[in-house]
Amino acid sequence: MLASAVAGCALLAAALILYHEVIRPPAAAASIGGPFELIDQDGSSVTDATYRGKWLLVYFGYTYCPDACPTALNDMAEALAGLGALRARVQPLFITIDPERDTQAVLKPYVAAFDAGIYGLTGSAEQIAKVAREYRIEYRRDGAAGGEYGMAHSSAIFLIDPNGRFVTKFSQTTAPETIAATLRKAMS
Repeated sequence: MLASAVAGCALLAAALILYHEVIRPPAAAASIGGPFELIDQDGSSVTDATYRGKWLLVYFGYTYCPDACPTALNDMAEALAGLGALRARVQPLFITIDPERDTQAVLKPYVAAFDAGIYGLTGSAEQIAKVAREYRIEYRRDGAAGGEYGMAHSSAIFLIDPNGRFVTKFSQTTAPETIAATLRKAMS
């Protein structure tokens, strides 16, 4: 009788291990990206669906940023320049985290300076907060109320496929050549 109970417990334990290691589906990966509604640099309302069919490189930042943002946008521009004919399949986006200062009139010449077809997107503070949450971007205003300020923020370039699904992200230390190689591989 004791042998049967031990064998039964062993069988139950084996079944539980099998369930937890084989049968149970893996935990879902954290979702990055998602629906948004913003205003582009020309004053047009855009959504995530506006860009369906294109590969997206998405960066969150602000035009007054002294270093990380211009570096990231320059890296995007260099990566895109290395794509040749594949370049037409990619739309780079710069989403401001400082809609108070980054109006359409400010965004348009800023992104044009990178000569890469980057579209600048803005919106209300609530719209920006929503899309930043979708992409897991953290940001905050640093500085005295009513005075000069900067924006502390996450710095990553996101690659989104033509169906709006997250593919990967690049850190601020990722070389433009690596971004271009990743894009070529993803688009093949």
